[in-house]
Amino acid sequence: MTTFYEEVGGEPFFNDFVSQFYARVATDPILRPMYPEKDMHGAALRLKMFLEQYWGGPTTYSDERGHPRLRMRHAGFHIDLAARDAWLNCAMGALEGMEMSEIHRVQLREYLEMAAHGMVNASETHSL
Repeated sequence: MTTFYEEVGGEPFFNDFVSQFYARVATDPILRPMYPEKDMHGAALRLKMFLEQYWGGPTTYSDERGHPRLRMRHAGFHIDLAARDAWLNCAMGALEGMEMSEIHRVQLREYLEMAAHGMVNASETHSL
């Protein structure tokens, strides 16, 4: 049985997706401040390794960083609905640029939407 990772083309696919995603993040007024310039490459590498592992590829992410614990790793960032929507906009833009079957596109889109919603950790309501 082949994995999603293998079916979409393995590492080249995830390199391309992450590259397209971070090209959008680099110009997003909400997301860009969350990524220090000196860590943009590191952030891209971590996302690529995480996605590869999640979709059945190498376990490099866990080998190097341990359990993903995504909510904990993102707890230091103010992720409200606007940040979630900006992240999703970048992710969906990257997804649109990918060559893949529709069934894989739907699976990846559903995962990205679920993950983005799960990262929200801040309210947009402000006290007066």
